[in-house]
Amino acid sequence: MTTSRTAAKAARPAFVCDACGHQPPKWLGRCPECGEWGSVIESTVSTPLGAGRVVSSRLPAEPARPIAQISAAPAKAVPTNVGELDRVLGGGLVPGAVVLLAGEPGVGKSTLLLDVAQQWAAGAGSPSLVVSGEESVSQVRLRAERLGALHDKLFLASESDLGAVLGHLDAVKPGLLIVDSVQTISAPGTEGVSGGVTQVRAVTAALVGVAKERGIATVLVGHVTKDGQVAGPRVLEHLVDVVLHFEGDKHSSLRLVRGVKNRFGAADEVGCFEMHEGGIASLPDPSGLFLTRYNEPVPGTCVTVAMEGRRALVTEVQALIGAEVQGSPRRTVSGLDSARLAMVLAVLERRTKQLKLYNREVFAATVGGIRLIEPSADLAMALAVASGGLDLAMAPHLVAIGEVGLTGEIRRVGAVGRRLAEAARLGFKVALVPPGCAPEAPRGIEVIEVSDLRSALQSAARASAAHGGDRR
Repeated sequence: MTTSRTAAKAARPAFVCDACGHQPPKWLGRCPECGEWGSVIESTVSTPLGAGRVVSSRLPAEPARPIAQISAAPAKAVPTNVGELDRVLGGGLVPGAVVLLAGEPGVGKSTLLLDVAQQWAAGAGSPSLVVSGEESVSQVRLRAERLGALHDKLFLASESDLGAVLGHLDAVKPGLLIVDSVQTISAPGTEGVSGGVTQVRAVTAALVGVAKERGIATVLVGHVTKDGQVAGPRVLEHLVDVVLHFEGDKHSSLRLVRGVKNRFGAADEVGCFEMHEGGIASLPDPSGLFLTRYNEPVPGTCVTVAMEGRRALVTEVQALIGAEVQGSPRRTVSGLDSARLAMVLAVLERRTKQLKLYNREVFAATVGGIRLIEPSADLAMALAVASGGLDLAMAPHLVAIGEVGLTGEIRRVGAVGRRLAEAARLGFKVALVPPGCAPEAPRGIEVIEVSDLRSALQSAARASAAHGGDRR
């Protein structure tokens, strides 16, 4: 009797969400964890290993050795010859490492990785294999012709079966494997549909095991959800060695590869790329994309220095103050945080007593498609609004760095020295910074410490009057 109850309990039906992996106690039309409709499926699970079951020991395949006797040479990165990607990866792809690259549809993931595969085939000495589960080999060939990515050691395959993918690995023996995308590959004998939690977990685990065993650098392309997160279970990100996010606005040529997890280097690096008709190109010095050159100083602009990972980017903030309106005026932003703009407007009107903005429309934007969400852009945002509202042009060689508090004080931000060094390299001569930042300033740039918004406006006006004839 007890045995039959145990068997029934071991084979009882269970339910799992095919989108996030949540296991509700019964079937539900909507997953309570991720909110997806129709994603809860029935799955038979067996009883997990308990205290009554014992695992017997076995002889390991390779004995443990002292750490000093282990060579680090097999774990050294091999450059992909795509400079900005190597920057994010920490020098290149490590043999046996598995990289997960996620991004919005159409942002350029396949284009970037096809270029990486061609560069690897040309320079690494071993073949590269691109397996596409979304396109035919003819479609990939057309893109390769446009990019100039034709090489004898670059192999293409269109497969959606994991067994066939492993067969291609046996035949080609590549040093680099690119799977586009992991959600389109299915593992035979595994429950669920392609792209579901169970399938994605099984496929990724199998590819990780093969990559480690054979020393194949592997890049998996992953889909993203509506909120920009990597689709599939969170365990997917734990299985791989590196997680990268490919970001960019479809209406802008700028693309960013942002490191989220990296076992072989810094996890906060950012690589910059530019999309063009011929493909995608690295941008080792992208600051020029985020500035506008003017023949004469224009009111409503101010320059700041933003940090994208460890990279300092000189960025221009623009503001336009509209006419007075009845009712609620519009507050429109592009590339900025609308909540921070609303706060800066309130502090600017309350603490300076120079501007009346409550009944005027305000439009604020960045240049070049970059998105500024860090507090260090507060001061430049406030000066751009004040410049537009007072019709006073800022000096073209001035940068403003600092966070604005609710009492109007200017707070210190991180990496001020790196920001000022980048501004000085591009020829800026005056910087408005929070108190205590002067010792970090490099040579060639004058640093003016400002404690609140009122003193910042006064210092900016003096700098504009003293150097109004200079041009950037």
